[in-house]
Amino acid sequence: MRKQKLVEQLETAQSVEDRDRLEHQLEQINTALDFLDRPGPEEEP
Repeated sequence: MRKQKLVEQLETAQSVEDRDRLEHQLEQINTALDFLDRPGPEEEP
């Protein structure tokens, strides 16, 4: 899973730039997951 790999990389990231980049990617993934978890509009019968 991409998110797990990014979390692992974040734990071992040495530079601030690497951590910032990884955190940004994780934020994008979390935003996308939140969007997918939202209930969609109810369909009319």
